[in-house]
Amino acid sequence: MDDVTPELAALLSGLGLCLGLIVSIGAQNAIVLRQGLRREHVGIVVIVCVVSDAILQTLGVAGVATLVTAHPWLETLARSAGAAFIVGFAFVSARRAWRGGGSLEAAGDDASTADAAGTGTVLVRPRAATRTATLLTILAVTWLNPHAIVETTVVLGSVAATHGDARWFFLAGGITGSTLWFVLFGYGARYLAPLLRTARAWRILDGGIAVIMLVIAVSLILG
Repeated sequence: MDDVTPELAALLSGLGLCLGLIVSIGAQNAIVLRQGLRREHVGIVVIVCVVSDAILQTLGVAGVATLVTAHPWLETLARSAGAAFIVGFAFVSARRAWRGGGSLEAAGDDASTADAAGTGTVLVRPRAATRTATLLTILAVTWLNPHAIVETTVVLGSVAATHGDARWFFLAGGITGSTLWFVLFGYGARYLAPLLRTARAWRILDGGIAVIMLVIAVSLILG
């Protein structure tokens, strides 16, 4: 693929890596799914996730990537460390795909219970969370998770550094990936929920993530 420019390669790499890291079962995605299913404060949740991720990715590229670019000898270290992490992530995803058992539930949002007279089924919906409570919850889940912050800044920043001057295209790809995911996941939760609540769907998704991660890791190792 000689017609692929370094900028396009960086853009696609950032898009693929970001989606691979972000599309996984976790507290943040659970909240996005829950609010999407209940159609409550979806905009706030999506905006916080998109803006926070963009900030963390920018810090990683502007900080880690710029540092590595300024000191070329760090590129080999960044390339090796990034590849090692991505291979490990791919292994975990592949193991989840093999073993199964994963699902993304928004438990407790809409529970079906029989009515007192036994005449049918009634949907019981809990009291809606306030806008402030929802905002504080998604902020806490996003910014008080050291592991996620390290993934977003250090890992993405290290991989972006391997693209040299095209690292800003890598950043654009990463931000595009996270924005697409959170917007589509938040506002499309009502349609995706039946699929994402099954273990089989997540096994397929985890398998796909593992393949994407391995491709990116190989590209890093081969330069």
